Amino acid sequence: MLEASNNNELPIIPAKRYFAIGEVSELCGVKPHVLRYWEQEFSQLAPVKRRGNRRYYQRHDVLMIRQIRALLYEQGYTIGGARAHLLSDNAKEDSTRTKQLIHQMIGELEEILELLK
Repeated sequence: MLEASNNNELPIIPAKRYFAIGEVSELCGVKPHVLRYWEQEFSQLAPVKRRGNRRYYQRHDVLMIRQIRALLYEQGYTIGGARAHLLSDNAKEDSTRTKQLIHQMIGELEEILELLK
C-alpha cells in the first residue's frame, strides 16, 4: 500500500462512472474498513448502495475521499476537525454558487423586462 503522506503518488482515477469499494481502496490508499467508517463520520461521503448493500462510489466520492485522506494523514486534522473544515469549505462554495445564481437570475429578469418594454 502507498505511504500515507504521499497523496501525489496515488493512481490516476479512471474514466468510469462507478467504482467498487476495493477499487476505491486502491485508488485512495485507504483500506475498505476505513472507507466504511468515514461514511459514518462524513455526511458528504455517501456512495450509492445497490443490491446486497454493495457500495458504488462515483468520481466525486473518490475525490472527497482523497481530500479527507489528505486532511487526516498529511495535514494532521482529527476526524472532527476534518469534518468542520469540509463543512466550512462547502458553506463557502454554496454561498458563492448562490450569489452567482442570483446575479444570473437578475440579468435574465432584466433581459425579460427589456423585451416586455
